[in-house]
Amino acid sequence: MAKRVTATKANLIKVKNALDFAKRGYSLLDKKRAVLMREIMRLNARAQTIQQEVEEHFSRSYDALTMASVTMGWESVVGMSKSMPTEEPYHIGYRSVMGVEIPEIHYKACKPQTTFSMFESNFAFDEAYIRMHDMRARIYELAEIETDLYRLAKEIKKTVKRANALEKIQIPKYDAAKKEIEEILAEKEREDFFRLKRVKNNVSK
Repeated sequence: MAKRVTATKANLIKVKNALDFAKRGYSLLDKKRAVLMREIMRLNARAQTIQQEVEEHFSRSYDALTMASVTMGWESVVGMSKSMPTEEPYHIGYRSVMGVEIPEIHYKACKPQTTFSMFESNFAFDEAYIRMHDMRARIYELAEIETDLYRLAKEIKKTVKRANALEKIQIPKYDAAKKEIEEILAEKEREDFFRLKRVKNNVSK
């Protein structure tokens, strides 16, 4: 059971300050939630676009690789692919969205580096290799966005929980306490007024 606040003017000021603080806190949390939601929607739209691009590149790369294996032989394709670089340098930075640290992958795309001569490969193999190489930047970006979405969604859940606690518990509690204290103080003022009036009447008789 909640502890009742003694009805004094000092406590009324404290309750009013607490109510004002809770309302301002709720307003800030609501704005934070809105900003995070906009960022999530933006990232989600970008992720869908990249996902479609990746799927298209994979499909065309697979078709080209299949053609290369038919024209060159599977063993040749596997042998040449093993000699290629499997990754390129990148580093991870961070940016802040309403206090939430989310990663940014900084990657400088380089031209495809080959370790084989043009006589060892054919057009189909070259196309598959170039498409796979170009897709790397998109995969990095997609991984970055998916991590960002996870962190932002987690923060939104916490923000909504705090905002709900203020809106449904703290603000009503302080508002009710404020009204109760104001009513009690108003009643005391009326009683004091009538008491003083009776005293004056008795004195004047």
